Amino acid sequence: MQDYEVKDITLANQGVKQIEWAAQHMKSLMKIKERFENEKPLDGIRIGIALHVTKETANLVRTLMAGGAEVAITGCNPLSTQDDVAAALAKEGVRVWAYKGETNEDYYRFLNNVINFKPQITIDDGCDLVSEIHMKHKDLIPGIIGGCEETTTGIIRLKAMVKDNALLYPIIAVNDNKTKHLLDNYYGTGQSTIDGIIRATNILFAGKTVVVVGYGNCGKGFALRAKGMGANVIVTEVDSFRALQAKYDGFEVMPIEKALAKGDIYCTFTGNKHVISTEHMTKMRNGAIIANSGHFDIEIDVKGLRKMAQGVKQIRTFLEEYQLSNGKKIYLCAEGRLVNLAAAEGHPSEVMATSFCGQALACEYLVKNKLENEVIKLPEEIDDEIAKLQLEAMGVEIDKLTPEQVKYLSSWREGT
Repeated sequence: MQDYEVKDITLANQGVKQIEWAAQHMKSLMKIKERFENEKPLDGIRIGIALHVTKETANLVRTLMAGGAEVAITGCNPLSTQDDVAAALAKEGVRVWAYKGETNEDYYRFLNNVINFKPQITIDDGCDLVSEIHMKHKDLIPGIIGGCEETTTGIIRLKAMVKDNALLYPIIAVNDNKTKHLLDNYYGTGQSTIDGIIRATNILFAGKTVVVVGYGNCGKGFALRAKGMGANVIVTEVDSFRALQAKYDGFEVMPIEKALAKGDIYCTFTGNKHVISTEHMTKMRNGAIIANSGHFDIEIDVKGLRKMAQGVKQIRTFLEEYQLSNGKKIYLCAEGRLVNLAAAEGHPSEVMATSFCGQALACEYLVKNKLENEVIKLPEEIDDEIAKLQLEAMGVEIDKLTPEQVKYLSSWREGT
């Protein structure tokens, strides 16, 4: 097994520039890196990572290594790797196996390269690393301290494992940090999904009808930004409370069947399967654009679309035209994979700084605490510390409670 496999090692110099540019906008994470360099809380710990190999992730890798960890990393999606960043990590001596446009075979081969590294901590985005270990490498589990999960899709899968009594080591749900799902999912996904669709299509959002499939934090962020760019926004949901939120936020809410005759752009944010089916696509307007910003490429029935299409044409780098038997044309962004990382660069560095503070501190927490085999949320004070670090990085000061106020909040005796 080679220590790295990347598309082009000569891209390393450009990758270093990218990583350093991101670091300038990830000051909260750099604060943790500075502390890790002094304290070495991860000294000698092997950390196996399956994350999007981006300039931001590279700064997480550098932070973990500053804390004394040995790191091996691969991608968590075939289209999300930034090849210059992967080359830079390889040149720095990091074990890295990743390239943009991976085959399915290479994707799992690289995942198993990380597993063969025998990690003591796993960091995952989507739960593929964890599930592969549990299904095919149970012999390694006694040596694993725990893991961290980055995304909503992964948490859904992990909770299913807990329900089946299948989870054999503790996982910290970094996705559930307020500084992750209320910042990364809302602000990050909102902006980066718009960015991905525009890079794939170069269309104007103003005047278009945009159908947002799923109104979780990611869908909320996208809907707000689409509205801000002049689009008419329709939300489809299966959750009553989220649908109510969307209505109160000023959006039209209806079943997807009713939205099919209205939408110009459709984007999915559910973490579920075939929320846009082949039957849906046949009912869409001619020229409709569909994209996915969920982790896996099954939210849109891409296989079904390819099977029923009478012709397929590559229009742009991340845009395919599908000719249907009813004479309509449907346009698919980024092969139905997460459009914000496949067609664009993912979330802005400032947003990923707080998410990756969560990953770094979760690794430290795993090393310092003996935990049960459950999906665990980080203590509130750690999440609050991340928020404080980011505020400091932004030069923002806030108020503090007075002793009298602290006493009042901790007492039940004083009322009106």
